Amino acid sequence: MTTIQLAPGAVPLATWRDVYRGLPVRLDPGCYAAVDASARAITTILAKGEPVYGINTGFGKLASVRIEPADLERLQRNIVLSHAAGVGPPMPLPVVRLMMALKLASLAQGASGVRRETVALLEALLIEDMMPIVPAQGSVGASGDLAPLAHMTAAMIGVGAFFVDGAAVPAERALAEAGLSPLVLGAKEGLALLNGTQFSTAYALAGLFEAETLFGSALVTGALSTDAARGSDAPFDPRIHALRRHGGQIEAAAALRRVMQGSAIRVSHLVGDERVQDPYCLRCQPQVMGAVLDILRHAATTLGTEANGVTDNPLIFAGADEALSGGNFHAEPVAFAADILALALCEIGSLSERRIAMLVDPALSGLPAFLTPKPGLNSGFMIPQVTAAALVAENKQRAHPASVDSIPTSANQEDHVSMAAHGARRLLDMADNCRSIIGIELLAAAQGCDFHQPLLSSPMLERVRELVRRHVPHLDDDRHFQPDLARAADLVGRGALIDAIGGDVLPSLDRSLP
Repeated sequence: MTTIQLAPGAVPLATWRDVYRGLPVRLDPGCYAAVDASARAITTILAKGEPVYGINTGFGKLASVRIEPADLERLQRNIVLSHAAGVGPPMPLPVVRLMMALKLASLAQGASGVRRETVALLEALLIEDMMPIVPAQGSVGASGDLAPLAHMTAAMIGVGAFFVDGAAVPAERALAEAGLSPLVLGAKEGLALLNGTQFSTAYALAGLFEAETLFGSALVTGALSTDAARGSDAPFDPRIHALRRHGGQIEAAAALRRVMQGSAIRVSHLVGDERVQDPYCLRCQPQVMGAVLDILRHAATTLGTEANGVTDNPLIFAGADEALSGGNFHAEPVAFAADILALALCEIGSLSERRIAMLVDPALSGLPAFLTPKPGLNSGFMIPQVTAAALVAENKQRAHPASVDSIPTSANQEDHVSMAAHGARRLLDMADNCRSIIGIELLAAAQGCDFHQPLLSSPMLERVRELVRRHVPHLDDDRHFQPDLARAADLVGRGALIDAIGGDVLPSLDRSLP
């Protein structure tokens, strides 16, 4: 398995995607000179005897309380224990891994005042695949993701638990069994580990990567639905989209044309079709999906920048032996990115559900009612469409912007917060819903194309249909539907549809179509 090397401050989006997918991580050792210089700066700053936030003072509203030198280690341990106040279910392990890697890359830039051994322990945990168990609720996205990052740090000092080899293991024991020692926090280190946007950013990146897969899958199912309904590919003509000039729209139309190229179903109704225009769910795919692509790329730019930034406070400038307090921990950019990702996921699912509804309606699709050969005796795809509608409704409720809310905290010292944490955290649930919606469309579109046999769709779409039929047989008579839906959603979620047609056919966050 390939090991990822993180170059702090210069990690491309594709690398963060690989971290999320589970590839092992190491740190570029060239970063340690900056880390060491930053740690030495802390010693110099303390020697000056002046109050510096979080180094020899209390935290938040208690920043005016001076801490004696003998209590500095205890101060850092106390902030971890007191701030480990999260609740709710544990974070998914891929998101924990991504959060840890983001924190590692931030600390390793030498602006946080942590020692080499602190960075090395975080790297070792990633190498050993030891994931702290972190409750997912409790952050408002400023002043940093304090509660979840405190749980991560608590495990590093031997408090709490790790998830190791499929089981929860008390932190102190897990560290010992891995040959690692619990971290004894030095001045500034607890605050550096807790303060930052890595929890919100990890969830937002996870949502982005899932949305990317769902976007590509929905282009495929949209093309298959177009053939199932004997729809027209004329709305995908490049001349239409060149006149409007939106890059995402142009690329979405190009992808749909390429995926449908060579369809015998399409050729069969090029001439003599009495229908003049298709419903919007077919005809406006480039406009809707192109807009989705554009905002996914915008979110990717924001999150890629955030992932390479340093977001704790105060920041240490080793060259001047100076600590500057600021607000890089405020996750407003992440909150905005999460909000637009929520809109994107909502619209991908909404358009897909409209195509399902179109396919089951014989007045619109020309196919048997509810895609069953014996409507009446059988209900066919009647209730899967209802399920899709229910999931779309859930996603609409969840798509309300999180960034417009703010509840002051820390006795009004932290009087405006981003709410990025739950804005980002909802994205994975929305992606799960969207995955199931697209899975239902995949089955409905394949079923619709079955009725056109012996006519075939395009070579690319026939590979998709063959893939479906290896996992889910054609629906002749009603049967237990849930296993079929689960198999289809799995194909969508793991990108099997994209692989079936060849990923280079579709636009991605990293690559535009030629």
